[in-house]
Amino acid sequence: MMEIKIVKDDKKRYLDLLLLADEQEDMIDRYLERGELFVLDENGIKAVCVVTDNGEGVYEIKNLAVVPASQRLGYGKKMVEYVCNYFRSGCRKMLVGTGESPVTVPFYLSCGFKRVYRVKNFFTDNYNHPIFNEKGEQLKDMLYFEKWLR
Repeated sequence: MMEIKIVKDDKKRYLDLLLLADEQEDMIDRYLERGELFVLDENGIKAVCVVTDNGEGVYEIKNLAVVPASQRLGYGKKMVEYVCNYFRSGCRKMLVGTGESPVTVPFYLSCGFKRVYRVKNFFTDNYNHPIFNEKGEQLKDMLYFEKWLR
């Protein structure tokens, strides 16, 4: 049976999984404690997601990670649907930022997000090491997507 729960304490116990989606711990530290951490459990932890309240009805998925053995089985999509429904009453729009990836860009588009803007050199300016996508291309810009919830 699948269950998604909110973790209030000791969020860092999920650091190994969070690092799959955001490779630098000090970047995770910038949002982890102020965000809501969701954990999807189905006979073991399958996915985590951190969502922050950016104010004025805007929320942001800051981290979405699925255990490698459970990827491409629908857990990421279930998590996105869950957090969008969870925040729907107070959320006008959900944002998500990601690098130029042949996996994550189509994923967010399939979840109903639309590309809205780009933050130039986000990865090169904010990370202490180069970040690469699945094709081995270095990520430079952060792409932002939005989904209107009401």
